[in-house]
Amino acid sequence: MKIICIGRNYGAHAAELNNPVPEFPLVFMKPSTALLVNNKPFYLPNFSNDIHFELEVVLKICKNGRHIQVEQADSFCEELTVGIDFTARDVQQKLKEKGHPWELAKAFDNSAVLGRFIHKDSLPEANQLKFSLLKNEEVVQNGNTSDMIFDFASIITYTSQFFKLQAGDLIYTGTPAGVGPVKIGDHLVGILEGIPLFECEIR
Repeated sequence: MKIICIGRNYGAHAAELNNPVPEFPLVFMKPSTALLVNNKPFYLPNFSNDIHFELEVVLKICKNGRHIQVEQADSFCEELTVGIDFTARDVQQKLKEKGHPWELAKAFDNSAVLGRFIHKDSLPEANQLKFSLLKNEEVVQNGNTSDMIFDFASIITYTSQFFKLQAGDLIYTGTPAGVGPVKIGDHLVGILEGIPLFECEIR
C-alpha cells in the first residue's frame, strides 16, 4: 500500500506559503507507518515545534493500473474520505532552504490522519465537493474540490505514469488555504459534504 500525496494543489494555499503554483502535480510519498486511523490521538513529535494541520480529500484506489488514461481514471476510485497531512513546518522550511526532500517533515509516524471512507455514489460531483476542518469547534479550513489545480482524474493519470497504482493505495489530493499549527489539547474534526469522517485529539 502506497500513500501518494499532492502538494500545492490549491492556488490560495500555495500563495499563503509564498510558493509558486506548480506546472505539474507536485508528488511526494508517505510510508504506511504514517497512517493514523480509527480516531486515535496524535502525539506531538519531539523534533518539531511547529506542527501544522493540512486537511485533504483522500482517494482510495480500487483496482490496479498503470499509464491510466484520463477518461478511465474515474473507474479507479470508488471511495473517498478526508484526512490530515500533518507537517513539521519548521523542519520543512529548513529542508526547502537546502533544496532537500521533504520526507522528514511530511512522512513521520502518524502524520497521515485518515477518516472513514464513503462511496462516491453517495456524494455530489467529485469536482465540486465541500470539505472543512474544525479545530476546537471552530472552522479553520474550508475547501472545495472545484478549486483544485489538478483534479482527481488528472492526479490519477499523472501518478500512474510513474507508479503502478494498486488496490488499496491512497492519494492525498492537496490542501486548501487556512493551514495552521496545533497544540496539546486541540480537537480536530474533518468533514466532507457535511459528514464528520474523523476526530483527532492532539496530545
